[in-house]
Amino acid sequence: MPSKPFSPHAIECYGATRSQAGHKANEDAFVIEHDPVPYAAVFDGAGNAEQAAKHVARFFKTLIKDQIARVGDPGAWEGWVRLMDSQLMGGAQSTFIGMAVPDVEASQLVGAYAGNSRAYLVGETGAKLITVESSPRRLGSGNAQGKTFSLELRPYDILLLMSDGAWVPFGSMHLLRKATMSALSRHFSDVPQAILDAATPPDGPPDDMTAIALRLRYRVSGES
Repeated sequence: MPSKPFSPHAIECYGATRSQAGHKANEDAFVIEHDPVPYAAVFDGAGNAEQAAKHVARFFKTLIKDQIARVGDPGAWEGWVRLMDSQLMGGAQSTFIGMAVPDVEASQLVGAYAGNSRAYLVGETGAKLITVESSPRRLGSGNAQGKTFSLELRPYDILLLMSDGAWVPFGSMHLLRKATMSALSRHFSDVPQAILDAATPPDGPPDDMTAIALRLRYRVSGES
């Protein structure tokens, strides 16, 4: 069987966050790691919750590392949402959206979310919302129900993870795609900042905002 002309071999993933205008503390937090597998997540603390998002982000990293063999199992992600929910019970709450790439060569991505943070897939022909099912209960509510998602990334696909402060200002997915694609003429690491720039009004962000952008890096078969 002939080899594929292009094959995935690495993950490019970058994030950016910005505080609400007039606020020093940022109640959002994000995680990007490449070991033991590539994974990323966005947490949006509710209320006076700067430490809640950071606390549960650290706990999420522990879950991934302790249960790495299950990272490709959607059922495991549902369980992790319940564990993170318990971690914050009795205190401030946080939304969550996270994903991992268990096998880069297989181009498969698995993740989950709770609350109103979102995932979008931006491609050559358009953009679509991945987190279509409602999951209104945040971590710390005692009743968070993780909704899972899985997809196969194709060449030129870009996955975006965004807190509501970042996605709400975009009135359409067309505008979100335009902001994403405009940064590609520079460097992929510029994509998250370009999204936040496009979402920020002249008087500054009305909410904390966070965006993560991820894509597969491809090489021509036979290249080192």
